Amino acid sequence: MKVVISTSYGGFSLSETARAYIANKYNKIIDEYAGNEMGDRTDPALIDAVETLGKEANGTYADLKIVEIPDDVKWHIAEYDGSEWVAENHRKWS
Repeated sequence: MKVVISTSYGGFSLSETARAYIANKYNKIIDEYAGNEMGDRTDPALIDAVETLGKEANGTYADLKIVEIPDDVKWHIAEYDGSEWVAENHRKWS
């Protein structure tokens, strides 16, 4: 499974070029800072935009990267000061 994350401090954001690409090709409107609001970082339109546009897909302070993880892994996106990584879900108690 492919997941889009931003590996730079500052967080996830899409460039105007990436948003226009997705709007024109997939008829989807996405906000510049739609990282978590977008919900699905595995969205085929988002994956396509990042693969096709490369660095041109990066919004303000973003450095977008596609991470491949096994389909059977339960995961979430973790972050510190906006720098993201994909982490496997584990049980927690407190």
